[in-house]
Amino acid sequence: MDLFDQLRGVFGIAVLLSIAWAISEDRSGRPGWRWITGALVLQGALALVIVRVPFVWDLMAYANEGVSAIERATLDGSSYMFGYLGGAPLPFELKEGGDAPLIIAFQILPLVIVFSALAAVLWHWGVLKWLVNGLSFLLRRTLGVSGVVGLSGGANMFLGVVESPLVVRAYFAKMSRAELFQVMVLAMSTISGAILILYATTLRDTVDDAVGHMISASLVSLPAALLIAKLMVPGRPDDTATETGPEAGAEGEDVSLKYDSSIDAIVKGTMDGMQLFLAVIAVIIVVFALVSLTDQILALLPLVGEEPLTLKRIFGWLFAPLMWAIGVPWAEAQAAGGIMGTKAILNEYVAYLELAALPEGTFSPRSLLIVTYAVCGVANLASVGLLVSTIGTLCPERRAEAAGLGMKSWIAGNIATAMTGAWIGLVTFGSV
Repeated sequence: MDLFDQLRGVFGIAVLLSIAWAISEDRSGRPGWRWITGALVLQGALALVIVRVPFVWDLMAYANEGVSAIERATLDGSSYMFGYLGGAPLPFELKEGGDAPLIIAFQILPLVIVFSALAAVLWHWGVLKWLVNGLSFLLRRTLGVSGVVGLSGGANMFLGVVESPLVVRAYFAKMSRAELFQVMVLAMSTISGAILILYATTLRDTVDDAVGHMISASLVSLPAALLIAKLMVPGRPDDTATETGPEAGAEGEDVSLKYDSSIDAIVKGTMDGMQLFLAVIAVIIVVFALVSLTDQILALLPLVGEEPLTLKRIFGWLFAPLMWAIGVPWAEAQAAGGIMGTKAILNEYVAYLELAALPEGTFSPRSLLIVTYAVCGVANLASVGLLVSTIGTLCPERRAEAAGLGMKSWIAGNIATAMTGAWIGLVTFGSV
């Protein structure tokens, strides 16, 4: 690998920024170069600290242990309810050399329910509020965003695409268009705690310290999301400011995410987790069915090369140049493009399932990290509808505006996570 290949992520970042600026609503209204440089430096610094500082990964090790504890506890519950399908000892002997069956719906997806309940309790106790406000404070101090945008950024690290808008519900009617778009892009560029554990568990045999990488990806994507959002929908002089000062809205007061008691938090968190559990199952079934149906139709077309024409192969062709630009070698770019395309069009969990199922050696260690980080966000077509409908329900007067920004937030979210993948490729140079 020559020097250009090693540092190609710089070129990829420049291309991504150029795309965001080219499709901007107001190319002359972009933020100043000093702010843009600061956002890039912050993202690079976060990536560098996360990858290079041993102390940070010591902390991530505790996170991995915590997730393992939650996973063991969840298996206790699922095995009691579902028997050997949920992880209990098998009532029969396996064939020689066989592995115990892994049933995703009964052994992995229940993590979503358990963590949703835990997150609700921690929010009610104030632990998550403290973390959200702390992260909001850092975003406001480093990037100068408004209090409501900082609060949204902090919330998206821990809450899902439906729950996080509740934290800033009181401000939707007063947000400027630019702030509304920033809130939407932040939601698209990150993953919530419950989904984080689900993805990390899926990748545990493929990516070392998967939990740490999932947490890191969302952190590094925060400044990228704000940068891309400000390039695509800059603030305008005639916009109505959300609050009079940067501190306003920073302490999480007057939010709609409230529980009457710890028991109420457990019950409502469990119910929310159950809805997400069923939604994930339904989405996976439908996505796999649609992919299979599409592949059957494509199989009727003339072959292109020796391999049959499939949706994944088409995604590989379309997204291979993007993955090459952010640092994946060309020999691995088509496989990486297939994963990225699956994430952007279909669903990021399906993309991670495909990544986990790839033969060992498909990606080099560095490319594996680039792909893992580039895919870590909920910017897919289904999420656009979910986010727009959530905002429209919370603030009906902004429904049309949110709908108009929906596809832009999808593009911005994918650009942001791709930038994160590029930065990880740059800072892992020589270390992976």
